Amino acid sequence: MSGHREVTYTLDFGAGRQNRRDHKARSDRQVPDGDAAGVPIPRIARLMALAIRLEGLLRDGTIRDYAELARMGRVTRARMTQIMKLLDLAPDIQEQILFLPLIQGLNERNLRPIANRIDWEEQRRMFQTITAPMGRIGDSA
Repeated sequence: MSGHREVTYTLDFGAGRQNRRDHKARSDRQVPDGDAAGVPIPRIARLMALAIRLEGLLRDGTIRDYAELARMGRVTRARMTQIMKLLDLAPDIQEQILFLPLIQGLNERNLRPIANRIDWEEQRRMFQTITAPMGRIGDSA
């Protein structure tokens, strides 16, 4: 084995955390899946979908626990718990969150007190209370 061999490697140095400027520059070049039709998917809908997907991974044994999810997602265990608490919402509220138009001010933090309630009827009343006064993006007041 005295011959000369050339080996070329491709390294992705952007695999870690990205600063906002880099993210913005990339988003100008690529259209995310949800924006293909020009309609942005609200962050809360993305978090709800993520929680549903991660619950499936936990149920089928692909992922062992929330701690492993947190490590893989590079978030704290507390943040992972906050995201997964969205699954404590009534199923119809979860569905509404997935398909709601963009509503100003609706976020995971606002939903925490609702998710902490056990009674789904109470959750529904609370959800209606916080979504009614919030304006939809693009609606005229």
